[in-house]
Amino acid sequence: MLSPIVHHPTVFHLGPLEVTGFGLAVLAAFAVAQIVCQRELWRRGHDLEADAIPDVVMAALIGTLIGAKTYYVVLTGDPAAFFSRGGFVFWGGFMGSVALCWATIKYKKLSFLRIADVAGIAIAAGYAVGRTGCWAVGDDYGRPFNGLFATQFPEGAPPSTVAVMSSQFGVQFPAGTNPLDVVAVHPTQLYETIMGFIMFAVLWRLRKHTHQAGWLFGVYCIAAGIERFIVEFFRAKDDTLTVGLTTAQIIALTIGTIGVGLVISRRRAS
Repeated sequence: MLSPIVHHPTVFHLGPLEVTGFGLAVLAAFAVAQIVCQRELWRRGHDLEADAIPDVVMAALIGTLIGAKTYYVVLTGDPAAFFSRGGFVFWGGFMGSVALCWATIKYKKLSFLRIADVAGIAIAAGYAVGRTGCWAVGDDYGRPFNGLFATQFPEGAPPSTVAVMSSQFGVQFPAGTNPLDVVAVHPTQLYETIMGFIMFAVLWRLRKHTHQAGWLFGVYCIAAGIERFIVEFFRAKDDTLTVGLTTAQIIALTIGTIGVGLVISRRRAS
């Protein structure tokens, strides 16, 4: 049997300030998203929208933080979780970001669909970069696994111990198993990073499409829904509903359905 990878968090200390790999990855993700959006809008000749992107990205950052934490509070039923360091849930951040970006774009009297059409490319790029932060801190790992690239997170957030996997994620272990044993799991952060990059590559290839504005955002919604639906089968979670799917998978199906609607309704040549 292959020996599992043993993960240790990426943390830098600048005097009294602690900088985590997650924080650096999030900053890099939004920076990459802004560059992709602006350059593609400039290429298309939409200078007004391109010039507004820094404000839109700031709205996306704030909306992501508020939406992600709000979703987590609703999911856990613990209002105190809003002020905890962890608990940044992607779908909550996505919905919060879209809502605040829409409000910002409308306030500036610009075209939401025109910006959204390039935003899908940018979100996919930012997602691929941002998920490396989850790997850096040992968050959002998967279910027990002993195959290739199986990883132990002794210092994860939380550690992948028998006690944590049992109490927080509902994983069952043989009687007498030491609760302090560190369990090897799926490195789902890396799966998400790879799938995020694939999404970006596909959307980048389609960026010169001749459909109406918003069509490419629809393609992104479909791709993001598929990606999330798949990875949920490997994630360590305990929120499976009576229909056999997780909450995130239900949202993924909803987002994907919205994407199908956009692709169909915006497919006419512009």
